[in-house]
Amino acid sequence: MFEASQLVEMQIKLVDRWHRQAVDNPYQGQDLAERVCQQHAFNFLLWHEEDIARSPEVGDAKIAEVKRNIDRLNQQRNDAIEQIDDWLTAQLLAQGIEAASDAPQNSETAGSCVDRLSIMAIRMYHLSEQAQRKDASLEHRQKAQGRLLVCGMQQRDLQTALQRVADGIASGHLRHRTYRQFKMYNDPSMNPYLYQAAGDRRAA
Repeated sequence: MFEASQLVEMQIKLVDRWHRQAVDNPYQGQDLAERVCQQHAFNFLLWHEEDIARSPEVGDAKIAEVKRNIDRLNQQRNDAIEQIDDWLTAQLLAQGIEAASDAPQNSETAGSCVDRLSIMAIRMYHLSEQAQRKDASLEHRQKAQGRLLVCGMQQRDLQTALQRVADGIASGHLRHRTYRQFKMYNDPSMNPYLYQAAGDRRAA
């Protein structure tokens, strides 16, 4: 179905690329790679908005703007996870692959695992930065380096898990289904604050 190691390598390279230039998608038209890159981009942008939100120097107006950006990006991130899983569904249908009647369902979809690997690649980039900071203490750099080693182990574990899921789905030994997030906070018909506020405005 796909090689998890190639997706992880792509995520690592993109994090480095996007710290040197504007966020882009060099995999346009490449099916799964395009989707994985887009999902990764939302995580990348979300990470840096979260950094801004935690700065004590940022004023209330900026915090409000950043919070809205975070909500929007998180919605896009979750939509992109579903699009990866939808791609897998389409591939299984196109290739006539059906899961065995007794095939189990994995607790985490392939798209969700890709998302976790995306966040890990971003975290490891920033931990590497901290481990090499010239203005930081030796203790700080060693702490960052220790965490980087742990994250490397976790990244390898997640990559192995993703490959197992992909292979299991492709062979029919695992069942695949896209799990819908149905985020409610951005939906004006589902978020009580939004629809009650809209009703108050109409009443006024």
